[in-house]
Amino acid sequence: MSESKSFLSGCKGLSLSADEKAFFRSERPWGFILFGRNIGEPAQVADLTAEMRDCVGGGADIPVLIDQEGGRVQRIRPPHVQQYPNAAALGAIYRADAEKGLRAAWLMSRLHAFDLLRLGINVDCLPVLDVAVPGVHDVIGNRAYGQEPEIVSVMGKAAAEGLKAGGLLPIMKHMPGHGRTMVDSHHDLPVVHASRAELEACDFVPFRRMKDELMAMSAHIVFTAIDADNPATTSATVVSEIIRGHIGFDGLLMSDDVSMNALKGDIAARSRGIIAAGLDMVLHCHGIMEEMIAVTENVPPLTGDSLRRANAVRAGFPTPDGADEAALREEFNAMIAVA
Repeated sequence: MSESKSFLSGCKGLSLSADEKAFFRSERPWGFILFGRNIGEPAQVADLTAEMRDCVGGGADIPVLIDQEGGRVQRIRPPHVQQYPNAAALGAIYRADAEKGLRAAWLMSRLHAFDLLRLGINVDCLPVLDVAVPGVHDVIGNRAYGQEPEIVSVMGKAAAEGLKAGGLLPIMKHMPGHGRTMVDSHHDLPVVHASRAELEACDFVPFRRMKDELMAMSAHIVFTAIDADNPATTSATVVSEIIRGHIGFDGLLMSDDVSMNALKGDIAARSRGIIAAGLDMVLHCHGIMEEMIAVTENVPPLTGDSLRRANAVRAGFPTPDGADEAALREEFNAMIAVA
């Protein structure tokens, strides 16, 4: 069986087409990601994740990702799971009562783990460690826990621990910080003019505090004080000096979605640029076959440090703690009802 390649892929619908199955078996993505278009009934989602894994070897340690934050970024919604609050609402609980806020962040992630693991989803793209500045674009907005790096750090840590208690792995995003963006990186390239000293004192702090986590997702943002020409996702300078250097992160670093228009060039050029910058993985989300082919033609098989990091992830899935779901859900719902 051939080795995995340095990309993660989405798919188009509620089940895999014959073409998608053939593509995944041939090209062997390291992992997969689900979006709202892939979500129907719970049994369908479980079947889809099993199909995905079957294409690349079938192991339960094959990563299947989803963005299940709460608030507007929640791919699985009622009636299949409850509607969870956004990070800003949890941050408000913390500011009123720090202990209660940390418990709320942990509980919500632990409940996400109950919801997701039974569907075959073992990675949540959470926590959002972006420190929001006043006026930040809604692309981040209330997805951030707050405007203070200390609050974002401790709430993010609690959220990550809740996921791991339930058997899931977290992905920190968006490294090294997306909280100063004034435009939507899905459509335009955000440019941040803050000094390196400002960034080190604020934006980078939560990522430094959580540098020992196994996975992170990059930010499609230009930091002019570090690399005025390239967004972090395709900047060898940002990756080496900031992410691997100042932050000290040695885990698996994947791009944010390669299809987002903050990146220049076609999908092939973007994919090459991501790998050349020193990221371990290209993330492609949209399930568009022509783009998926362009990605896989321009990324290498996993080798070296990238393979080491990828193997550490697959070996790092924790055993669920055996907690009582009903009791934790009752505690969490009472907490947010009062808030």
